[in-house]
Amino acid sequence: MDRRSGATPVYSIAVAAELAGLAPATLRLYEEKGLVTPSRTDGGTRRYSDDDIATIQEVARLQEDGVNLAGVGHVLRLQHENDALRRRIDETE
Repeated sequence: MDRRSGATPVYSIAVAAELAGLAPATLRLYEEKGLVTPSRTDGGTRRYSDDDIATIQEVARLQEDGVNLAGVGHVLRLQHENDALRRRIDETE
């Protein structure tokens, strides 16, 4: 059996919201703020991946900790930069 990548878009907004424990409107807000970018079908329907769900859950956790959405964007960007740097270090070792 083939395992799909965490980046494979498979979930509708309703399912993604349920998996993340949030309202669909919250997911649309996160998209509007550039915190998550779901894939789109040819018809324009949002499709979320497991990676998107993890990001959504991280955004919600940071908000619960009192970080505003602008701050969340900075935190996510720094986390991605840190991950990229760690991969580069691992590749050179």
